[in-house]
Amino acid sequence: MPQTKPEKNWHALPKKAVLSALGTSMLGLSEPEATARLETHGPNCLPAPPRKRLLRRFFSHFNNILIYVLLAAALITGVLQHWVDTAVILAVVIVNAAIGFAQEGKAEKAMDAIRHMLAPRAAVIRDKQRQTVPGRNLVPGDLVFIEAGDKVPADLRLLTAHGLQIQEAILTGESLAVEKRTDPVSIDAALGDRSCLAYSGTNVTTGQGLGVVVATGEETEIGHISGMLANVQRLTTPLIEQMGNFAKWLAIFILAVAALILAFGLFVLQHDFAELFMAIVGLSVAAIPEGLPAVLTITLAVGVQAMARRNAIVRRLPAIETLGSVSVICTDKTGTLTRNEMSVASVITGDGQHYTISGNGYEPLGEIKPADNPQSTPNRLPLSELAHIAVLCNDAELRKKGNTWTVEGDPMEGALLTFAAKAGMDAAQTRKYWARTDIIPFDSGHKFMATLNHDHENHALIAVKGAPEQILTMCETCRITVGRDSELKENDWRRLAEALAAQGQRVLALAIKTVTPEHTVLEHSDVQGTLTLLGLVGLIDPPRQEAIAAVAECRKAGIRVKMITGDHIATAKAIGQQIGLLCPNRAMTGADIDNLDDKTLGEEVLKTDIFARTRPEHKLRLVAALQAHSLTVAMTGDGVNDAPALKRADVGIAMGQKGSEAAKEASELVLADDDFASIGAAVREGRTVYDNIKKVISWTLPTNAGEASTIIVALVFGMVLPITPIQILWVNLITAVTLGIALAFEPTEENTMRRPPRLRSEPLLTNVLVWHIALVSILFLCGVFGVYTYATERQYSLDMARTMAMNTLVVMEIFHLFFIRNMYGTSLTWKAVRGTRVVWLAVLVVCAGQFAMTYLPPMQKIFATEAVSFADGILIVGIGVVLFAIVETEKQIRLRLFKHAAFSGSRLEPD
Repeated sequence: MPQTKPEKNWHALPKKAVLSALGTSMLGLSEPEATARLETHGPNCLPAPPRKRLLRRFFSHFNNILIYVLLAAALITGVLQHWVDTAVILAVVIVNAAIGFAQEGKAEKAMDAIRHMLAPRAAVIRDKQRQTVPGRNLVPGDLVFIEAGDKVPADLRLLTAHGLQIQEAILTGESLAVEKRTDPVSIDAALGDRSCLAYSGTNVTTGQGLGVVVATGEETEIGHISGMLANVQRLTTPLIEQMGNFAKWLAIFILAVAALILAFGLFVLQHDFAELFMAIVGLSVAAIPEGLPAVLTITLAVGVQAMARRNAIVRRLPAIETLGSVSVICTDKTGTLTRNEMSVASVITGDGQHYTISGNGYEPLGEIKPADNPQSTPNRLPLSELAHIAVLCNDAELRKKGNTWTVEGDPMEGALLTFAAKAGMDAAQTRKYWARTDIIPFDSGHKFMATLNHDHENHALIAVKGAPEQILTMCETCRITVGRDSELKENDWRRLAEALAAQGQRVLALAIKTVTPEHTVLEHSDVQGTLTLLGLVGLIDPPRQEAIAAVAECRKAGIRVKMITGDHIATAKAIGQQIGLLCPNRAMTGADIDNLDDKTLGEEVLKTDIFARTRPEHKLRLVAALQAHSLTVAMTGDGVNDAPALKRADVGIAMGQKGSEAAKEASELVLADDDFASIGAAVREGRTVYDNIKKVISWTLPTNAGEASTIIVALVFGMVLPITPIQILWVNLITAVTLGIALAFEPTEENTMRRPPRLRSEPLLTNVLVWHIALVSILFLCGVFGVYTYATERQYSLDMARTMAMNTLVVMEIFHLFFIRNMYGTSLTWKAVRGTRVVWLAVLVVCAGQFAMTYLPPMQKIFATEAVSFADGILIVGIGVVLFAIVETEKQIRLRLFKHAAFSGSRLEPD
């Protein structure tokens, strides 16, 4: 049986050797042989991954550290018979599991999206006859016909090709269709340079060809990507890792403290076990931030809505906060940084003048300016002559759909029509006036297209466009230029064409020949050595203007942008220069990556911003190499070739409009507007979400620690508890679902995008947060015991003393909230004091709850409280003001002492 592994170098073998290796001929396979091979190689489709059962999928979403914390909190509140709190927490658990259950199926659709790209039917030669068979029945050795409009059904080694061009952007990222030939290429040729191969899932744009199947199903290039996608493991987000470590150590710490206090109370202070145990339960309720996981989930959900308003659709909830730590964005070029639309960028007319062309996409609006003196007036006659040929030697059409201009036909020809319109040429009128009477279609063999046109005044001409090296050989030497003062020789034009190509532009030469009206048939001999060269046009897939601004914003935020593309290195460098990459002249190819081991690649990847002619496995290696430096990597892309790297990256970002379904399903984030600038907005929202999560944690932990410390001090010193366990539970419930949630809606702070990205290894409990917890705990302890002591010294009842202590605790939490809202700036501004509607609504709800608990008789009976006098109420509020003043003063001193340059020592800045 013939060998059909992907590593077989079919592109380097002559046609006869390929047919011999596959055991076939130009007469095709026989049906019995095709049937036998189908049993051996299997159907030409990608295998479906194993599916988990529904119940297993559902319960697997309880295997999450956030869910463990919620279940633990539900258990404790259930033991305390606080059924409302228990029901709320369990509802959050079930909702989380339901959301995860619904989202899990989407991740598996990446494989389905690729499998659906294979062609359903194919035209083959079997038993010496042409016939149509299902695409899944193709086998190695089958001879397959392909033509314009077809989807290539399997990997083919081409045997014949007539004007054949195939769009391979889904595999290579190259925006233009690739010319196909039948001659073998170098064994080291990159995927995009293997011109004698046609790959499964790509689209034939023009021409026709015949190829022999060399690989089917999972052995194809697209199958290779599918296999990589199945084997790529998603990385755990920083928040999940940090919450896991935090929950583990917090649980150990609380259990240890509870055990020590239980032992101390029993054996030293000789407390009653039942009474002591309930106090320990109260301590646990006070110490465990049972509302934290729910508030974190709500914070992430609020972030989802905010990102949706910025055209960024979040597919996996934890990915939001990961955006806040992104330090590198690895981006595809075609369709991401560029428009995936061809545009004429440069023109060199027959008199040697160089012009630059402005405008957006295929919209026929823009300016043509001399490159050396933009203020001068261009010479319209040579430009009109070029535009005339660009319209006549052209099969494309421009269409306006809504406010968008699109091209029907070849993108390069569409770009020529746009240029002609900018030069003042009406394509419809020109074509109507100059009727086409004959044509020589473009073919990769002769590298040009020619049309014969007649007008209504008995004139005729031949319009020609093609590769400069070919057109120059077809021009009369003495008439290469129409300039009056000087004449450019053939070598001069070659140098000009090479200069445009070095800028990443695809170069076309346009020429003309006048003929007699009686000339009605166009032959190759009519255009050999008799043409007049009118000039050169340079075409490029232009960068998005918004991408240029977004790259600059990312650099200010300390985020390095790296381009990873399958396109040519010259094109990649040109785009890198235009969009403002840090090191646009330093680039590597896929072949360079193959020659480097992981250690050397890890060193080079920090210095290089442009990677060209890459394959999917190269993108995976580059993402992994960056992650090895503990960098948080976002990967953007739109093609099938991007899917494995999108899945491996910390944040995969797919294009929503032009992106393939495989790319979308492998990603965590989808840009609905395909705008790279939306990534900057998404990063800003991600940082805001993380800041708000950090605010929730920075507010919750000190308040819980303050509550717990009051119980610990009372137990250790044998004092009466200043606040009962049920009162602490009430405080936790009413503040967590109001004040804590209010922080989820905090707006973006100033200078958010001027701070460097946080390190992936940055702990949840930083030294500053630990110090803040200690400081606030001491202040809470002083405030609660200060009020409690004040009440007892005035001989208030125990219930009154506890009521005042509890209300003091709540007031301090409210003032602590206003402090924590501004972590990186002052809280003493009108904007900070004014807050947001959500904050004030939360404060009003808490105050209403506290008033009801303090003054309503039914609530007084449940929580053992008494009405507080107005004067004592003022004292309680005053304690909150003092707390705010102390912590704000400490923050300002700390910020001034430790202020430093944001980006000093960045590992991503060049030496």
